Amino acid sequence: MPQSNESATVPADSHSPPGPKARKPTFLSNLGADLPASLVVFLVALPLSLGIAAASGAPIMAGLIAAAVGGIVAGSLGGSPLQVSGPAAGLTVVVAGLVDEFGWQVTCAITAAAGVVQLLMGVSRIGRAALAVSPVVVKAMLAGIGITIILQQLHVLLGGQAAGSAIENLTGLPAAITNVELHSALLGLAVVAILLTWKFLPAAVRKIPGPLAAVVAVTALSVAVAPSVERISFSGSIFDAIALPSLPDGNWRAAAMAVITVALIASIESLLSAVAVDKMGGSRTNLNRELVGQGSANVVSGMLGGLPVTGVIVRSATNVEAGAASRSSAILHGVWVLVFSALFAGLIQLIPLSVLAGLLLVIGAKLIKIADIRTSLRTGDLLVYSVTLVCVVALNLLEGVIIGLALAALCVLWRVLRAQIQAHAPSAESLPWRVTIAGSCSFFALPRLNRVLHSVPEGHDVVVELNADYLDHAFREALVAWQKQQRNTGASVILEEHGTTAFSDAEDNTPQRQDPREFPLPPRTSWLPSGATPAPDDDGRLPLRSILLGIDKYHRRHADKVRPLVQDLTEGQNPDTLFVACVDSRVNPNLITSSGPGDLLTLRNIGNVVCNDGSDASIDSALSFAVKGLSVDSIVICGHSNCGAMKAVIADAEGVSPGMGKGFDTWLEHARPSYTALLASHPVGVAAAAEGYSRLDQLSMVNVALQLRKLEEHPVTGPALAAGQLEATGLFYDICTARVVLVTPEGIEQLDPSMAVRA
Repeated sequence: MPQSNESATVPADSHSPPGPKARKPTFLSNLGADLPASLVVFLVALPLSLGIAAASGAPIMAGLIAAAVGGIVAGSLGGSPLQVSGPAAGLTVVVAGLVDEFGWQVTCAITAAAGVVQLLMGVSRIGRAALAVSPVVVKAMLAGIGITIILQQLHVLLGGQAAGSAIENLTGLPAAITNVELHSALLGLAVVAILLTWKFLPAAVRKIPGPLAAVVAVTALSVAVAPSVERISFSGSIFDAIALPSLPDGNWRAAAMAVITVALIASIESLLSAVAVDKMGGSRTNLNRELVGQGSANVVSGMLGGLPVTGVIVRSATNVEAGAASRSSAILHGVWVLVFSALFAGLIQLIPLSVLAGLLLVIGAKLIKIADIRTSLRTGDLLVYSVTLVCVVALNLLEGVIIGLALAALCVLWRVLRAQIQAHAPSAESLPWRVTIAGSCSFFALPRLNRVLHSVPEGHDVVVELNADYLDHAFREALVAWQKQQRNTGASVILEEHGTTAFSDAEDNTPQRQDPREFPLPPRTSWLPSGATPAPDDDGRLPLRSILLGIDKYHRRHADKVRPLVQDLTEGQNPDTLFVACVDSRVNPNLITSSGPGDLLTLRNIGNVVCNDGSDASIDSALSFAVKGLSVDSIVICGHSNCGAMKAVIADAEGVSPGMGKGFDTWLEHARPSYTALLASHPVGVAAAAEGYSRLDQLSMVNVALQLRKLEEHPVTGPALAAGQLEATGLFYDICTARVVLVTPEGIEQLDPSMAVRA
């Protein structure tokens, strides 16, 4: 893709020693690519500018003035190096209305004033704010303009005169068809046919721009077969067409609205075009500078009697495809328009009006994109698209756009503020009702919330699944009030939170949207009734009941999300780590390592110990299976704070029996050496680094370091560690802070960046 090359050159210091040859000025550095590209763009812009001027009801030369000014002024000052500016089809409807209401010279003053507004917008650095317009409204606006152009130019093609509004043009079509001027119609249809079939011709032929070929060929044909057909008429050259603007004679309010309309539409169209050009050509637009360039061009164009100027995607795309490398191409295209208009203006008067009408029919049709309609249908914006299009055609451009933007804003509010609240009856009598709440939970949703909540029968247990991204006090208050009413009937109400906003925060804090974040599954005690374990069943199976409730929640909330993760693991596993942890229920290996199914092979025992003397077959078999069977890359030994096994070791050493039975006492043999090492400050690094932790936690860290040493001496893991085929890591999980510490035989290291900075 062509790249922008606009780096400024620095003059060489005359007192410096001779150096490399000075670079050519930027304007000339890419002339080899920009010169041919500018000629191609000129050939495309010439007929389009004439057609847009004719459709706008402006003097024909006004289109060429705008094309020259847009190329030279906007090309030089704008922020998009590859964008080409000039008169655009998107403003034809607006300009035609202004010419009818104010006359041409006042329309020129409105164009210049709109340029001043654009300059102020650019200087104020609000370029990106001009892009805050719903794309569907812009697409519908362009489609409405396309329909308006088609309805208008059909009359010209048929040899008649277009009316002032799209509705009048539509209702007048039958009469225009009845009174058709055959030569005009055939010439216009010939242009349409050439343009529609141009893309099917050989590539060598298609190097000539289709619009230019169609206009030249049909114009030549008209001179031979229809010399009396109505043609473009004007007097003098482009310099004779220069007309100073004049101020409106009253009706200042309407003129001010026209200035704002032209400025906003021209700015939006230019910036959207610049963004599209960036994607095609790899350039990067300074949007504020682009507004300054467009505003300057409109001031100059208006003062010289030209049409409003905008960035034009058709010419810009042609510029990129032709190989332009810098803004020189756009500037040169404006120069060629100026030279042609000055020297060959007489040729322009040979062009029949119906030929330009045929060209504009195709341009208008291209503004109506079936892909945009399909996209709006898929994204739920078809209503906004349809209403905007109809209003642009039936009313006017400004009112249509304002109505479209208002409707788009209402749709956004509806989607954002509308919470999805539903009640689900249980599939079995023993199961609770479910109420699912998702989205933005504000007072706007209170009517629906109350209706759904009161559809749940009294006395029935309920699980409320709250997945909120926004929650205000009014919503929380209504839900708590209903929760109390339901509990007064003897039912339980369990609140499960899955969203980014905490239910408790809405009680006393200002509501706000929280950043979405991954969060581990909470313990069951946080979502069971009243935050406590449920009442036992008739047969006393309290733990089983809580587990079954958890399984029910898993099936409802998580099974569908887990299924894709485990489908590839159906036939086997390939974990990379053996994780040796304590059996303590507070330690969750997958949670603290952000691991999922198939990542960890887990070995859990009291005190997270290993043995290297063959005294425990379960540990030896787990190590052998991990290293020899699964070829894991690493083994992790993870201890934790406030460990019951370490408490038992200390109590045993102090002559107090743990009271856990003979088997437990025998098992402690694997951990007793850790206490001895702690007393001897061995390993010295761990004991010294763990200062500040409790004696119990220091023992847990020393125990981890000692188990790492046992791995080095184990007949299975020792050789693999020595050969570098296996890595051993020690961890300590501090329950009260939920942080993990790295443990080595030499010391400890904080893994949480914030804690490491404090240390």
